[in-house]
Amino acid sequence: VLQIPLNYYITIGGGISDVSSRIEVENANSHKGSFNISYVEQLPGTVLSYLLSYVIPTWERENADDYKYNVTETISDIDFRSELDLRTANGTATYWAYHLANKDVELINSQLYVIATFEDYETTLKVQDEILAIDGNHYQTVKEYKEYMNSIDGNKITVKVKRKNKEQDIEVPLYEVEGKKVIGVALQYVKDYKTNPNLKIKFEKEESGPSGGLITTLEIYNQLTKKDITKGKSIAGTGTIEEDGTIGQIGGIEHKILGADRANADLFLVPSGQNYKDAVKYKKDKNLKIQLIEVKTINDALEKLEELKWELV
Repeated sequence: VLQIPLNYYITIGGGISDVSSRIEVENANSHKGSFNISYVEQLPGTVLSYLLSYVIPTWERENADDYKYNVTETISDIDFRSELDLRTANGTATYWAYHLANKDVELINSQLYVIATFEDYETTLKVQDEILAIDGNHYQTVKEYKEYMNSIDGNKITVKVKRKNKEQDIEVPLYEVEGKKVIGVALQYVKDYKTNPNLKIKFEKEESGPSGGLITTLEIYNQLTKKDITKGKSIAGTGTIEEDGTIGQIGGIEHKILGADRANADLFLVPSGQNYKDAVKYKKDKNLKIQLIEVKTINDALEKLEELKWELV
């Protein structure tokens, strides 16, 4: 009975982990310090973990419905989105690290997935569908997809999808919202890159979500370049890496800062905006010693790491 699954996630704490063990650049340059991804540990909700969350003060309950876009979604749909976020983050991190290091990086493949459906729109598409073609055409970018959608005069399209490893053609209705054609779902691209030197990224299946994007980018960049931007220090951080190079907001910032402080990291890179405001307040409230660095973009992060005078901190 205690193992019966419930519609909850149980957050039990946070920590950091050296990301170099997950990233392998061919003929990589070594460095003395470390870049550490900050993570939040979660247990699947069961009767046991749910009851324990009322006993253990640091355990927190999160209703799985808060992660859903539609009441019909399952835990599998939520986990799929999280795994896709990691793949997307790794692709974007690869592009920016190689681009900034002036190394060869080429887009070789992009896959488009349905990540959410909405109750206001009827659709035959399902979360986890991979979209292979729209009216017989495959598009490499969101811009191309939108341009085609807005050029259609009719009220439906034919979408070829891969669902549970089987390809099928389905008709999907079109809607007009604020003068634009939509199909009433959220889509996400995953991009694969060919690089020189070669790169392997090896995250475990349970390591998912987009919040390691910033640190992954910095670690790849550091292995590609001769200058060690860690300067021998233990650097933790969090934040997504977006296609335009900005560092995006994440959840669980308090757990992640506390985990980094307990692990004796020298500093913590924090996304600019609300994350940074919350981090400063939490550090003050808990009297933590870790140094916080606010970052807006990947270039901003590199510049601030370069400017740091460790002997003055």
